[in-house]
Amino acid sequence: MSPSSVQQEIQSPLSMLQHEWAHINYEVEEKQKEKAFAALIEKAKFFVSEDPNNPELIIWQGIIQSSTAGAKGGLGALDYAKAARKSFEHAMRLDENALAGSAMTSLGVLYHKLPGWPISFGNDKKAEKLLKHALEINPNGIDPNYFYAEFLYDNGEYAQARIYANKAKQAPARAERPLADLGRRQEISRLEAKLAQKS
Repeated sequence: MSPSSVQQEIQSPLSMLQHEWAHINYEVEEKQKEKAFAALIEKAKFFVSEDPNNPELIIWQGIIQSSTAGAKGGLGALDYAKAARKSFEHAMRLDENALAGSAMTSLGVLYHKLPGWPISFGNDKKAEKLLKHALEINPNGIDPNYFYAEFLYDNGEYAQARIYANKAKQAPARAERPLADLGRRQEISRLEAKLAQKS
C-alpha cells in the first residue's frame, strides 16, 4: 500500500467513525463513555450533513447514538435511543443491505434491549424479525450471529443460542476493524461462559 492510499484509508469518514467507536466502546473507562460517544455523535452528524444519502454513515450515526443510550442508561437514554431508531430506519429506506444489513441488526438489538411500552418502544417480536432478516443478508457475519445468540439466550433458548454463538465465533475476521473484532470475540466468550452454566 502506498503512503497516499494509507492516508486516504485513515481519512475516510466511515473508517474514522468505526475506529473511534471501537476505541470508546472497548478501551475507554465506563464513566467516560457517555461523554466520548456524545462527542462522536457530533462528528457523525457532520459527516452525514456532508453526504446525506450515504446509508453507511447514517447507520454509524445510529450505532453511536445507540451506544450513547447504552452508556447513559435510565430514562435519559430514551432520546438517544429514539434518534438511533430514526437513523436506522432512514438508512434502511435508502438501502437495507448497506454494510451487510447492519441497520437491521442494530435496530433489532435496540428493540430487544429497550423496555417495552409505556416506558419505551422495546419489542421482542420486532427484534426477532429484524435479527433474522439481518442473518439472511449476512449469514456468516460476527455481529448478526452474536446478537441473535444473545437474543436467544435472554429468551431462555440456550441450545439455539449456542449454535449462533458458535457461528459468531467462526466468523471471518474484518481486516479493517481488528479492535472491534477483538472486543466482539471477548463478548462471545462471555456469552459462551453464561451458556455453559445453563447446560
